[in-house]
Amino acid sequence: MPELPDHPNVHTAVRYHEAVSRFAAGEELAAFFHPDAVHTQLPNALFPEGATRRLAEIVTAAERGRELLAEQRFDVLNAVVSDSQVALEVTWSGALAAPVDGIAAGQVLRAHVASFLTFRDGRITAQRTYDCYEPAPAATPPDQRTEEAGDAS
Repeated sequence: MPELPDHPNVHTAVRYHEAVSRFAAGEELAAFFHPDAVHTQLPNALFPEGATRRLAEIVTAAERGRELLAEQRFDVLNAVVSDSQVALEVTWSGALAAPVDGIAAGQVLRAHVASFLTFRDGRITAQRTYDCYEPAPAATPPDQRTEEAGDAS
């Protein structure tokens, strides 16, 4: 892991990303957030309209992530801190638990993320994420999937 600024909010931000990597949910996840927290996910390849979530919705979205992904990982590459704000440069990867839009289960998706966190009383009050997804693995057309399955026998 790169050397990051030695600041309590940076430590919390890194612990938060580690918890999300292991699919923390419920009270464990909620403990990172102030009750008034808002997470804004800017438009991206998976969420073209973006999303804005309050604390209960943040926890629900984490639970849905468990169903979609077999595993995931966040690697914090860089952090900048100023007073109550932390900016993180993060890479994310996640292996699909089930096929999605023609992408096979087990395929790994990757994104480069900028995350901006605002803290109050040691907890996250706001998070804005800018996710830049790498192109998804090409989906195999249905007619080729049938032919490939036949070739295996």
